Amino acid sequence: GMGKLLVHGSAGNDFIDAAKPLASEKVVCKPGKGAFFHTDLHEYLRSKGVSHLIVCGVTTEVCVQTTMREANDRGYECVLVEDATASYIPEFKEAVIKMVSSQGGIVGYTIDKAEKVAEALKAARS
Repeated sequence: GMGKLLVHGSAGNDFIDAAKPLASEKVVCKPGKGAFFHTDLHEYLRSKGVSHLIVCGVTTEVCVQTTMREANDRGYECVLVEDATASYIPEFKEAVIKMVSSQGGIVGYTIDKAEKVAEALKAARS
């Protein structure tokens, strides 16, 4: 087996080749479900002038949703990339997608494809 999943230092927590961070990119090792709890992520993002976050990862209904809610509470605008997040239970993922974008984007917004995010970022830079 893979041992404990999603625990820092375990095989199940390794980056896949397509998502390995660049040397210049910050990696946050979080002790809880959300990326802001007991980490320096908020301070780091503010020091870089970041106001908008593109959110992806696993699991949709736990770590991803918690991080989006924490980010929203701190004033960040968030977009959840639907095809770049996953859950063990597909119905949970679908429920989170609905919750995130309900009530006019109360927690954030969603976009269905990572490809669209890449295109939008490329267009914004040109």
